[in-house]
Amino acid sequence: MAKSRGENGPSSPGPGGSLSGTRESLAPGPDAASGADELSSLGSDSEANGFADRRTDKFGFLVGAQGDPGAVEEVPLEVLRQRESKWLDMLNSWDKWMAKKHKKIRLRCQKGIPPSLRGRAWQYLSGGKVKLQQNPGKFDELDLSPGDPKWLDVIERDLHRQFPFHEMFVSRGGHGQQDLFRVLKAYTLYRPEEGYCQAQAPVAAVLLMHMPAEQAFWCLVQICEKYLPGYYSEKLEAIQLDGEILFSLLHKVSPVAYKHLSKQKIDPILYMTEWFMCAFSRTLPWSSVLRVWDMFFCEGVKILFRVGLVLLKHSLGSSEKLKACQGQYETMERLRSLNPKIMQETFLVQEVIELPVTERQIEREHLIQLRKWKDTRGELQYQSPPRLHGAKAISEAEPAPRKALEPSPSIRLPPGTQLPPPGTKSRQQKQAEKEHEKAMKEKAKRQKGQQQPPPQLSPTAPSEASSPGPGAPHPAAALVPVAARGSEGTDAKDSPHRSKESLTSQESEDTYL
Repeated sequence: MAKSRGENGPSSPGPGGSLSGTRESLAPGPDAASGADELSSLGSDSEANGFADRRTDKFGFLVGAQGDPGAVEEVPLEVLRQRESKWLDMLNSWDKWMAKKHKKIRLRCQKGIPPSLRGRAWQYLSGGKVKLQQNPGKFDELDLSPGDPKWLDVIERDLHRQFPFHEMFVSRGGHGQQDLFRVLKAYTLYRPEEGYCQAQAPVAAVLLMHMPAEQAFWCLVQICEKYLPGYYSEKLEAIQLDGEILFSLLHKVSPVAYKHLSKQKIDPILYMTEWFMCAFSRTLPWSSVLRVWDMFFCEGVKILFRVGLVLLKHSLGSSEKLKACQGQYETMERLRSLNPKIMQETFLVQEVIELPVTERQIEREHLIQLRKWKDTRGELQYQSPPRLHGAKAISEAEPAPRKALEPSPSIRLPPGTQLPPPGTKSRQQKQAEKEHEKAMKEKAKRQKGQQQPPPQLSPTAPSEASSPGPGAPHPAAALVPVAARGSEGTDAKDSPHRSKESLTSQESEDTYL
């Protein structure tokens, strides 16, 4: 493939060439490699290689290496601190936010993730953090394995081509290149049926600019398996299908551009391969790359489609713009050297957000193009897993593991306290149990006595009991209960004594009180 603009450092392959059927077709030409070799022969880091006097921008690139990056959106410090606070709150309770407030996460990704939290947020959005938790020690195991020499040679040849003007990758053998080699080698061992594709190198390099090697590896796995499945497999069938999807969507977004590209018979794969496979990391100014990646990790591949459609629409979408693109060569030159104004961060992000292209439209077009593919070329040789559209779909497909509930003690003892062996009781415990048993027995006796009170006897005067007079009741009558005598004509309410029922109810009331 012909070389395109090297705005982000390396001279990257452009859309003007054709695919050769192998996955090494993204490699730059020999002149680009020689220029990179000249730079990479300097040493291990920028300070040791004579770059100590060269300043870097806030992204880590040597000043002037990217040409004129255009207007970069500067967020006020106070606003940035507020966004950091909001993102910290989300990351600390991520599952709750993802389940109930996903729209808020999407809105904040569109505004841009704070630079200090971007790497951590990408891990949460992509599900790379969950993968790391599910596979502890897996990366170390792959890292210590020797690897396939066939892939190791290709990887080593590509290392110095990835962002050579960035402070991490400024020289051969530096820490950045070492980590990049480790990540790419680990992936060839993790997915030996896919091996290594050269378009994976810039993607992994961008991840390494924001996180350690192990975290970058699992994010790369998620991109290759969930966001862009089949992109890096043999024959590049998935990227060709998406090229047809992009071209079909262009007919609705910009009929003028669609008609012109059809007239010139320019296949989509000639200009969109590097765009999509490298996620625009070698096409856009760096501030725009990061904003696109923020939205890509949240919303999925539809962001790549939207960016591609915006670039095509504003490059070829009017008769005035087509005046300088009368032939195939001029058209390809226009797409190879895009207008910096349409790639500027603020303009591009706003256009991408407003473009009405949904997951449903993409999936519908995917089914249509897949049917056409089968009719003309037969079955796909590589059956890739289904594509997941963004963080929400990934979190639902691969929920984070939940820790088992563990009982927490209600009484906390000071450190060093000696606990008695199980089954033994202290003196205080035994004494308390005895007192409890004694109290329960007394309570049972009281309740039993209240339920069966003895019959009350009517009192008699002592003189009457000793010598009953004429007409007086027999002494045995004193033993008759009051209630019994009431039936002989004595009214219970006139009696100075209460009945059995009233006494019992009174005692019950006293008991409850």
